[in-house]
Order: sequence, then C-alpha cells, then structure tokens
Amino acid sequence: MRSARNKAFTLVEVLVVVVVLGILAAMVVPKFSNAAATARASMLADDLRVMRMQVEVFAGQHNMPPGYPGCDPDTVPTEAAFVTYLTQASKITGEIAAPGTPGFPLGPYMREIPPNPINGLATVQIIPDEESVPAVPDGSHGWICQPATLTVKADCTGQDDSGVAYYDY
Repeated sequence: MRSARNKAFTLVEVLVVVVVLGILAAMVVPKFSNAAATARASMLADDLRVMRMQVEVFAGQHNMPPGYPGCDPDTVPTEAAFVTYLTQASKITGEIAAPGTPGFPLGPYMREIPPNPINGLATVQIIPDEESVPAVPDGSHGWICQPATLTVKADCTGQDDSGVAYYDY
C-alpha cells in the first residue's frame, strides 16, 4: 500500500514549476505591452484618416473647408466653428442645426472629435490661413488643423515601433 507521503509534490518540484512559469511570463509580457503601443498608433492613423476624409467631404459639399464661422472665408477660422461644422447638420450656406433636423441635409460628418489616442486630448489647434503649420508638435492639443490647406495632423510627440514620428502620419 502506498503512503500519502508519496502523492505530494516536493518543494523542489514546486520551485521548478514556479521558475519555469516566471521565465515564460518574462517572455510574454513585453509582447503584450508592445501590442498596446501598436494599437494606439493604429488608432491614431485611423482617426487621422477619418478626420482628413470628413474635412475633404465637408469642403467638397460646402465649397470651403470647415472652421470658418458662418462659412465666411473672410473670417478667421476657429476651433468652435471647426468642431460645430463637423459634428452638426448643415445647409450648403453654412447654417447649422442638430443632426436629423429637416431642411439640413448635410452632415454631421463626425459624431465627435475623437481624443488623440497618444495624448488623450480632443482639442483642435486651428492654424489661420496666413500662418504656417508648426514644423514640430508641442502636444498641447489632440489635433492640429489648417482649414485653408485641408491639413490635419496629430499634435503629439513620439514615434511608432517603425521609427515614424506620429506627427508625420
């Protein structure tokens, strides 16, 4: 008859299993942390693609880009006008209303301005017509837009796993 003592694991066997599990975890954990950064970079690229496309659609339908109050190209573009025109229904003349309002057939182009997945900010720095788009980001906003040139960029520093700066997406 076997004794109960022979059915138990020894301390050495338990330690070997713990060490093996620790080694496996050390190999797997960095892969998952890198996956999160890769996912954020993919979200950034996709958000930029959508925003750029919707800015172009608005510009095509209204014969001017979003951002100019009252759709008046003689005014200075603002963040409030940019966000409003992309997230509300409108007429070709630039009048706006809540989405689904009868008589306002255009838009909304986006439900909301998405937060930048790298820095978490959803604000938009609007660059006036006569100014240049910054050569480098400062990270103070989620996005940078110059309506006159239909330029939309991510206002975040850093680079992806391939070494491409987020600002250059």
